[in-house]
Amino acid sequence: MYDIMLFLHVVGAVGMGIYAILPFMAGQFRKLSGAAQEGLASGLVTGGRIGQFALVIQLLTGGYLISQGDTDYATSWMIVILVIFVAIGALTGIVQGPIRKIAAAAKEGRDASSFIGKVRTFSVIILVLFLVMLWIMTNPWA
Repeated sequence: MYDIMLFLHVVGAVGMGIYAILPFMAGQFRKLSGAAQEGLASGLVTGGRIGQFALVIQLLTGGYLISQGDTDYATSWMIVILVIFVAIGALTGIVQGPIRKIAAAAKEGRDASSFIGKVRTFSVIILVLFLVMLWIMTNPWA
């Protein structure tokens, strides 16, 4: 069972890779026309959903791996990881709103600059948290 959970944990990490490319994709909004902005926005909403499902997989499989592993992790390490997970989950949920508003504005031919700025800001924060989480996960303190 441990090997299956480890495999699912790696699959979840790959699914969360959307957060690594989100800032770069969000940076393309200003270069695109209205219809292309709408298409990119709908693709990012779908990618965000996949990332959120992957985040849940990570949380569940990671909890199992910690409970079944041979290493005794520090409680502070587990709390830091949990806080980062909750922050990423919250921010990915928050960023979905402005992405949907970009799609709606592009469909109606309105300017979406303020929403694009919010998406870029949130996506950079999510990327930083994701990288911090990767660093802490690969270098746990026991």
